[in-house]
Amino acid sequence: MLIDEVHITIKGGDGGNGIVHFYNDAFRPKGGPDGGHGGDGGSVFFEGVSDISKLNQFRHSKVYSAQNGESGGRNNRTGKNGDDLIIPVPVGTVANYDNGSSIEVTQVGQRILMARGGSGGRGNFMFKSSSNQTPQERELGFVCQPKKLYLQLKLIAQVGLIGLPNAGKTSLLNELTQANAKVANYPFTTLEPNLGVTRGGYIIADIPGLISGAADGKGLGIKFLKHIERTNILVHCISAESQDPLKDYQTVKAELSAYSSVLAKKPEIIVLTKYDLLDSEQVKKVQKSIKATLCTSIADTKSIKELNDLITKKLN
Repeated sequence: MLIDEVHITIKGGDGGNGIVHFYNDAFRPKGGPDGGHGGDGGSVFFEGVSDISKLNQFRHSKVYSAQNGESGGRNNRTGKNGDDLIIPVPVGTVANYDNGSSIEVTQVGQRILMARGGSGGRGNFMFKSSSNQTPQERELGFVCQPKKLYLQLKLIAQVGLIGLPNAGKTSLLNELTQANAKVANYPFTTLEPNLGVTRGGYIIADIPGLISGAADGKGLGIKFLKHIERTNILVHCISAESQDPLKDYQTVKAELSAYSSVLAKKPEIIVLTKYDLLDSEQVKKVQKSIKATLCTSIADTKSIKELNDLITKKLN
């Protein structure tokens, strides 16, 4: 199951403590202060990756901390800095802090600082002065406080395939792209979004089938409606097998409007899928009733090419 929203806690590494130490050997029994500084704590970074399933790593582990800095050493040695923690997250992840601010990962390879590590404390060597030859002072490293994050994944795709269950969306995705998503003739085959890339480099998302009441939380719909908010165009798939194609179209449009007025106004291409299951007269009648732009079938490579060309034209 795709994890697309999760609460986690992150924490930058604490700074190492400075130390109080005085040099002492056979030749310099009173060599003076030489306590070193503590090392800086590591920071926590998010790094964008293309794998949309990466939020699954947070299913069981909820707390992530960078390494603490080490304490200072004698002979004015600074403690080792803590290692940074780099957490891979899918492109499209929005991280929301408790204070209302948010950060978004928008590109593969993008690295964003999420929690800065603490500074190391100063050792007593730094407190030596003409009036204080034997300082007992030192600083403790900065202790970082945990930060609570609410992560949301919003897929970044130019094209969204939408429609009721069994509308042929996944089959179209497989034909339009190099995807190899699971296809079967039963409701809710698609339990999570599938992505594919066309030859022209456009990303298409196959969104799980919507049903009446999806915008109010019924079925799987509301969980995935947010994934089509960023698409440029919607390809609305309506199956030729449907007993009432127009009602199917109106059902999905109503859910889009209930969820977001902006989403409902997005440019769309209405496609009658599986048209090869009807005779030519039935196809014309259904196409007219739903005002379909195209009729497609995975058995008709020409119709797939026409849809691909139309998508490219709409996006340019």
